[in-house]
Amino acid sequence: MLRRPYLKTEWIEYVLANPLRMEIQTNGRIRYWGFIEDLGKYLRIVTEPDGVTVHNAFPDRRFRIKG
Repeated sequence: MLRRPYLKTEWIEYVLANPLRMEIQTNGRIRYWGFIEDLGKYLRIVTEPDGVTVHNAFPDRRFRIKG
């Protein structure tokens, strides 16, 4: 959050509680994606394997819903 002060804690909490997609990386970290209306973009949250500790969060320009 220090490198991205425009990100709001409530956006991160929303994505973690309501992910559109979730993937487990080979290192055990978990990726979550969710759309943030106020931002107008998809937000990717990467947590440690515990699923709670946020490792990284950023707008993901390449994310697309498959379907």
